[in-house]
Amino acid sequence: MNWKIVSPAEIEAESFERIAHTLQRQSFSAALRALQEQGGRKIMPLLLRIIHTTADFSMVKNLALSPDAITQGIESLHSGATIVTDTEMIKAGIDKTRLARWGGRCVCFMSDPEVAEHAQTNKTTRAYAAMDKAASLSNPLIFAIGNAPTALGHVCELVNCGAVQASLIIGVPVGFVNVIESKEMLERTRVPFITIRGRKGGSTVAVALCNALLRLAAGA
Repeated sequence: MNWKIVSPAEIEAESFERIAHTLQRQSFSAALRALQEQGGRKIMPLLLRIIHTTADFSMVKNLALSPDAITQGIESLHSGATIVTDTEMIKAGIDKTRLARWGGRCVCFMSDPEVAEHAQTNKTTRAYAAMDKAASLSNPLIFAIGNAPTALGHVCELVNCGAVQASLIIGVPVGFVNVIESKEMLERTRVPFITIRGRKGGSTVAVALCNALLRLAAGA
């Protein structure tokens, strides 16, 4: 057993090095090249953090984004974006110190009493109702959806009808019901997006993507 005690920074650096080394394999070359054509060189920090979070190299084949997603995300952060999440876990994991550097904030309305009442009255999920409340926020808005496909699907509906002007939608819900469908809806919108095709994703992936964008925005 080659057990060793290392610092958190050393763990992260060595993990990224191992991930990057694995991505050099021939089996990943075509998918990686396609991603780089989409997102440019800045795609790698996103990909490294997603794989670091999930230990899942299939992400290199399933990650999809619009050509302007990273640029629009960074510009939105520099403009003091509000990041709207569908779980408290995502909100807790986002680097709010970096976000506040440009006057940004992070909100989650899942526990909001008005949202609970709205959901009960209209017989919807709280995730769905939370997106209705988010529609009243001022721009710029970044949506980070990692759990509820109903939230992602409704954000797409709100965008399509002009009720929300989103700068970027990170849509990576995980699961089996309406997950693939909601991601397909996202890819059909005209809003810059980042998603993980298929059933994989989750709150930790949403956090990884947000923090990768924040580090890029900070020039880190």
